[in-house]
Amino acid sequence: MRRVLVSGLIALLAFSVACTNKKVNNPLANVGSKQPDKVLFDRSMDAMKHNKFDVARMTLQTLINTYPDSEFIARAKLAVADSWYAEGGSTALQQAEIEYKDFGTFFPNMPEAAEAALKVANIHYQQMEKADRDYTHAMRAEEEYRSVILQYPDNKVIAKEARQRLREVQEVLAQREYNIGRFYYLRQAYPAAIARLQTLVDRYPLYSGADEALFLLGQTYEAEIAMLRANSKVAEGPKSRMIEEFEKNAAAAYGKIITRYPAMDRALDAKARLEALKQPVPRPTRAAMELNKKEVASRREPSMMSNVMGPFSKHPDMARATQLGEPSMTDPTPVNATDVVKAATSAMGGGKGADAQVSGQIVKVAPGPNQEAPRSDAPPAAVPDPAANGTDPAAVAAAPPATDPPAAGQQAPAAGELTPNVAADPNELKPNTPADPTALPPLQQNNELANGGAADSASSSSSSQKQDELVDISSSKKKKKKGMAKLNPF
Repeated sequence: MRRVLVSGLIALLAFSVACTNKKVNNPLANVGSKQPDKVLFDRSMDAMKHNKFDVARMTLQTLINTYPDSEFIARAKLAVADSWYAEGGSTALQQAEIEYKDFGTFFPNMPEAAEAALKVANIHYQQMEKADRDYTHAMRAEEEYRSVILQYPDNKVIAKEARQRLREVQEVLAQREYNIGRFYYLRQAYPAAIARLQTLVDRYPLYSGADEALFLLGQTYEAEIAMLRANSKVAEGPKSRMIEEFEKNAAAAYGKIITRYPAMDRALDAKARLEALKQPVPRPTRAAMELNKKEVASRREPSMMSNVMGPFSKHPDMARATQLGEPSMTDPTPVNATDVVKAATSAMGGGKGADAQVSGQIVKVAPGPNQEAPRSDAPPAAVPDPAANGTDPAAVAAAPPATDPPAAGQQAPAAGELTPNVAADPNELKPNTPADPTALPPLQQNNELANGGAADSASSSSSSQKQDELVDISSSKKKKKKGMAKLNPF
């Protein structure tokens, strides 16, 4: 009996030992088993929970170097980037961006790749500054969020978050463009203001102040009209053509407020300006009205705390950003001041070539089909005296030097004649000389001071009176600035 009991105990002990060895040899079969790489990964996660980021990174680096074939390699590399991201600070965030991009390069097919790309964009989002400060991180954030949306359209959660963040980033960039355009408008640099405002409304249609930007664009064109009407030195034909072009552009800006943003504040003002310009007033569609109402309702008003602490914070308040609509994924060709001046010059010449000066800028345009190009052997026109007829000294200085007198038997050119011995073209624009009072002179620069003449004084007072009749959208008056404030930051 005793022998049977001893043999039974020995058999039971052998069976238990065999089962124990099998568990050790196959640790992945049991969830509770611990492998060294898993132990290191858990230890690093515990260190990150206690904000011991250096310890966590050292542990993760040990795991990566010791077990290169571990199943936790991808998670370890992502955890290294997360440790830099959680630590914060400009230096740590730069290192986190590098680590996230490396993870996307080595593991592009993993689900965590979309998360890594989103965090790269979030790094620049967190470092964005206000619209009147450095916009480098805002531009980078816009680029990264667009990349996330285009690369991972099937990831609904990541793409949705990226779209909303992109709307907020574009709200800040649009506010910056509006501030610059308004700055140029208040300083009567109208071509630069038109370029900025037109680029803004083309690039960021979801901007919360899009109606204000369009209204200011229309006001800028009207200011150009008032300045042009006050200039008595411009011939009536070119003046009327340019005024007609500016009125058409102003009506287009006001009309877009009514058709695209009918539920916003400037819709009624735009209608009033169209009626004053005797332009047709468009009617918005029901779909446009409903869409704009939803966009306005989705925006939030800044909280009381943000209004109080806003002036002391470097980060923008993006509560006004809409939560609906597709953000712009591509940037249209920006409009620059040179294009605006060229368009105005073309309108003044009726499509013919001319050298004209609009708002203080000289633009060269190729000769029209009815104009003959000047000959290379032709002597230049006589240089007028700046003091005699008020010609711009800079234009006189830029004129070519006089050449030798004409050869014997050749007719001498008349004063102001561009091409000698050629039949005059009735459509040709000629330079302004005292002998030709109906010729087209250069437009006077906006900020050019009067020379003290009675005619100049009357023209200046008339211009000021007509510009005061425009709708004033600024809440403060222009003040005389001194010292460093006179410098143009743009």
